[in-house]
Amino acid sequence: MSFGMSKKGVTVVLGAQWGDEGKGKLSDVLCQEADVCARCQGGNNAGHTIVVGETKYDFHMLPSGLVNENCTSIIGNGVVVHVPSFFAELENLQKKGLDCTGRLLVSDRAHLVFDVHQTIDGLKELELGRGSIGTTRKGIGPTYSSKASRGGLRVHHLYNFEEFADKYRTMVANKKKRYGEFDYDVETELARYKELSMALKPYVVDSVYFMNNAIRSNKKVLVEGANALMLDLDFGTYPYVTSSNTAIGGVCTGLGIPPQTIAKVIGVVKAYTTRVGGGPFPTEQLNEVGEYLQRVGFEVGVTTGRKRRCGWLDMVVVNYSTMINGYTSLNITKLDVLDQLDEIKIGVAYKVGDKVLEGFPADLEVLEKVEVVYETMPGWKTDISKCRKFEELPVNAQKYIRRIEEICKVPVEWIGVGAGRDDMIVIPQQE
Repeated sequence: MSFGMSKKGVTVVLGAQWGDEGKGKLSDVLCQEADVCARCQGGNNAGHTIVVGETKYDFHMLPSGLVNENCTSIIGNGVVVHVPSFFAELENLQKKGLDCTGRLLVSDRAHLVFDVHQTIDGLKELELGRGSIGTTRKGIGPTYSSKASRGGLRVHHLYNFEEFADKYRTMVANKKKRYGEFDYDVETELARYKELSMALKPYVVDSVYFMNNAIRSNKKVLVEGANALMLDLDFGTYPYVTSSNTAIGGVCTGLGIPPQTIAKVIGVVKAYTTRVGGGPFPTEQLNEVGEYLQRVGFEVGVTTGRKRRCGWLDMVVVNYSTMINGYTSLNITKLDVLDQLDEIKIGVAYKVGDKVLEGFPADLEVLEKVEVVYETMPGWKTDISKCRKFEELPVNAQKYIRRIEEICKVPVEWIGVGAGRDDMIVIPQQE
């Protein structure tokens, strides 16, 4: 029986919707038995909240494995790193009692996010006007753009500082050619990074060697994805997406590990659907239901503080996500948020006119036009927060979970019934 981490290879936790599914809680539970916890993509635009007892930890860039004092956490080559934010987040965790000494590593191949990237992020949004993406303005997109255009700077560049400074000045000059003159003190920034480079050096490793050596040594390795499938640069609701590959492929490219080392892929699915920023959202409820989900689910972004848009569970999205990521099991989160609803709807298909679509459309103009086909199920009108076994759930809550399994043909292994670490039902699976 498997109760979490795979015993045969790498375990991966990925968001199955538009992010904010509650991946951090499952990562925290699994990290209690992990030797290594790795981030593979994104930057400090992500947000995981972990509640341990009375203490709430907010993670943005750092892996949540830091909560386990026996786990080493590593930021992989696919992550983009804003060094000042790295140290600010680390300091905040240490103030809450986490001793991270010797347990946090950064890839020497990871690209660096600079304040100039954050400035450009804002300028880009202004340039788009009404067509803005609704980014976190953390500089993530511009950094990945620099990376793709081969003009970016990586962690290892910091340790030949004279060459780094020349490359940095060139990068800023090129940005000003593109966006026009903006207020930015290059020399002050370089002076700051000279100090930061020395502070960062003890954390820097060859992450490709580290990860593969850990796997060969039969360490229990957990990879926690940031964002989610529907924000993937290739498979999400482009252009209302993040700038990295949030799908299973990003795990391999963001850490330098072979696909055959991945043994278990857990898809995290919120019991309803939320998203932030712009873009189509077929099951969104701009009514009392949406307000209820937002209020009771406390749907506010950890990183941005923005209210999340809310709607019914969209199984077209979950099926599409399952097809791409190949989930071996699911974690249904925040089931308790639905406790007081008289009835609960599940989106099971999209129609345009009389035609039922085969899957999730690439064209957002088509997505804007879809009519969602719903199934309606009775609510359970009962507090489930104290349930710790599947059989303890009300019958209607059990039926809701089983219907999700039937539609996507993936077993549910975890069910979240509250915010705390222990507020979880585990359904053992055969490995």
